[in-house]
Amino acid sequence: MPNTTPTYTKTFTIGGDLSVNRLGYGAMRITGEGIWGPPADHNESVRVLKRAIELGINFIDTADSYGPHVSEELIAEALHPYPQGLVVATKGGLLRTGPNQWPIDASPKHLEEALHGSLKRLKVEQIDLYQLHRVDPNVPFEQTLEFLQKAQQQGLVKHIGLSEVDVDQIKKAQEYVKVVSVQNMYSVDNRKWEAELTYCEEQNMAFIPWFPLGGGNPQALAALDKLAKQHQASAQQVALSWLLHRSPNILLIPGTSKVKHLEENMKAADIVLSESDLAELEVVGAVDNK
Repeated sequence: MPNTTPTYTKTFTIGGDLSVNRLGYGAMRITGEGIWGPPADHNESVRVLKRAIELGINFIDTADSYGPHVSEELIAEALHPYPQGLVVATKGGLLRTGPNQWPIDASPKHLEEALHGSLKRLKVEQIDLYQLHRVDPNVPFEQTLEFLQKAQQQGLVKHIGLSEVDVDQIKKAQEYVKVVSVQNMYSVDNRKWEAELTYCEEQNMAFIPWFPLGGGNPQALAALDKLAKQHQASAQQVALSWLLHRSPNILLIPGTSKVKHLEENMKAADIVLSESDLAELEVVGAVDNK
């Protein structure tokens, strides 16, 4: 049997005061097809959320646009009053005009409506971690940041994060608020945001990769399948384990609408990748992102 003793730090402290297990849960998939409307199996979605807590997950990531509103409502239904230590992060800045449609609106007017809606749906007086879902090319970034700054000063949000941003945008935001997290697309075969991950490490910010299982290019899949057989695991579990090994400030939020898949994802925490394993996957990422 392979060694199951983790060789990486299992927790990370967001913003200096929110300690979470690095393997969390992303609550986008508990909605309907196209991330639109209610889930096909409401009761299963509730079971997923409850099971996540039973498995030791204490970091849940969602957004007002998931559904829209459905994900936040389900989280409150399943888990409120929230267990001590649970961190629920949400996001604002995207509109929903239909299935798989995500227009950006990070204007102060929309963000104010989105934030107050999230507070109401999640049944809290303060959001633990509020993340700007996207920088709006049609709104001066300063206006968006001034809103976030004001919301934090009012006590409506405890900590502030960003999503899909580059280093320059993070630095700009730091002129207004303390940025504690960055949520960018990142996986074993998608290293576009490598510089941003490095910057987050230097600044002790959480880096939260979305789409953590990658785009599935053939070379990456072959490498993951090979290691999966060696570790008696699935390729998906190895991909998640690689992220846990990759950097101590990475927080994982794999999403699923099934309890079975949730339990399978959690087993990624027990996979120990060797130096040669990590080197093999590093080559895949380097080749694919030239």
